Amino acid sequence: MELIKNYDIRVLCNPGVESAQLLTPDNSRSEKVSVTKVSVMPGAEQPRHKHYTSEQIWVAIAGRGVLLLADDKEVPFEAGDVVRFSEKEIHGLKNMGPDIFEYICISTPPMNFAYAYMHER
Repeated sequence: MELIKNYDIRVLCNPGVESAQLLTPDNSRSEKVSVTKVSVMPGAEQPRHKHYTSEQIWVAIAGRGVLLLADDKEVPFEAGDVVRFSEKEIHGLKNMGPDIFEYICISTPPMNFAYAYMHER
């Protein structure tokens, strides 16, 4: 069993985006999965990007947003929706609503997201 206490969860930050590192290589021995909770402020976005070695599942838990996909495609994404991205698939998110948009991100194999954020709180 592995229990991760709240004080062992790092929060990585970019302008308008916070990513709580719930279960990652930094605080877990898991070799199969990482889990983060991402909060995107109204009007903020995570630019389009891709991961070369991991697939991701996003579970929207609060708010309304738009998935930013390849070829400038945009798809609505809101609380209760689930999306899966294959490795190397372009994806991002923009919060189009008036409230904070939150989602849980499950990545396999696990990822350390520190490279993608400017600072930690």
